[in-house]
Amino acid sequence: MNKKGINYWSFPGGLQNSFDPFEAIKLSKKYGYQALEFGVSDSGVLPLSITEQECQKIKQAADSEGIALDSLASGLYWSRALGDGNPAQRAAALEDLRAMLRISRWLGAKTLLVIPGAVDVFFLPGREVQDYHEVHNYASDGLSKALEFAEEAEVRMGLENVWNRFLMSPLEMKGFLEKFNSPWIGSYLDVANVLPMGYPEQWLKILGKLIVGVHFKDYRRAVGTAEGFVDLLEGDVNWPEVMKTIKLIGYDGPVVAEMIPLYHHAPLVRVENASRAMDAILAMA
Repeated sequence: MNKKGINYWSFPGGLQNSFDPFEAIKLSKKYGYQALEFGVSDSGVLPLSITEQECQKIKQAADSEGIALDSLASGLYWSRALGDGNPAQRAAALEDLRAMLRISRWLGAKTLLVIPGAVDVFFLPGREVQDYHEVHNYASDGLSKALEFAEEAEVRMGLENVWNRFLMSPLEMKGFLEKFNSPWIGSYLDVANVLPMGYPEQWLKILGKLIVGVHFKDYRRAVGTAEGFVDLLEGDVNWPEVMKTIKLIGYDGPVVAEMIPLYHHAPLVRVENASRAMDAILAMA
């Protein structure tokens, strides 16, 4: 049975890494979630420099509330990634990844969300477009090096399908992952991110046992831009088929709602609404 999870960025101050992690745990429990996916940044309350002792305190608080910390995310990949053209950035990204795998282990997480690189970044218009082949080669090399860190931490790296113009089809993602031939790397599927160019149920079926994490969002295809992300059950995700396929492939890990951007007013209402929507979605299995 899939745990119902919420991403830390769904809380006010989460994206800025300023929201009290202990309060996030309490609110996750209050709104009926079973899992919480924290996000790590350069600074703030959950920085790369966080200690094992600090992580243990957070884990103990989560355990006491019955909240699982099964996965960990980060926005650092947009500023420096394994596939970057700059060698200094690639080296820094590898060190970031090593630190995040270590933090994942300390928190008890089994999956770390990873964005290996980007051809372009739609919300960073000043960023240069990078050669696809270059991103592919650098990302492959970096992930190969990171596998030993993942195995040591016993944490799987889950490559997320994001709007980075890289690994844009399920067959391409599958082929990319299979060449590593390792249980420590897989796919972290965002069911809404694929809608402009495909169908999440097809991604799930094709990737199968390579799925190590699932993000729940919803999206209206007719909008066609980032403005098209909407509340769960308001968009074009075929939720009955998604849940049917999740069951078919035997994925029993958490499904995590990533509800950003926040409401301008009373943002916690979105967290509460997402919980109710997920109850209805999970009942479709």
